[in-house]
Amino acid sequence: MADDEEPIRIPITDIFDLHTVRPQEVEGVVEAYLEEANRLGLKALRIIHGRGIGVQRRIVRAVLARTPYVAAYGDAPEEAGGWGATIVTLR
Repeated sequence: MADDEEPIRIPITDIFDLHTVRPQEVEGVVEAYLEEANRLGLKALRIIHGRGIGVQRRIVRAVLARTPYVAAYGDAPEEAGGWGATIVTLR
């Protein structure tokens, strides 16, 4: 991002679709999303990373594994994306 560009403001909800996030930005964006979701008191989240070859899924889960206020996470039910999305429970 250039120095003169303003950050894009994304409304924080319980569902976050990473399809519009550039791969090199996924880690930082997911960290920021989790911080804001936690600050807002959200407890159940769904992060949509897509199925692909699993790169974004691994990045998302690495962030979740090291985030202290994440209580649990796992694949979404099939009707909610299956292994193309991760369900997250915050403390």
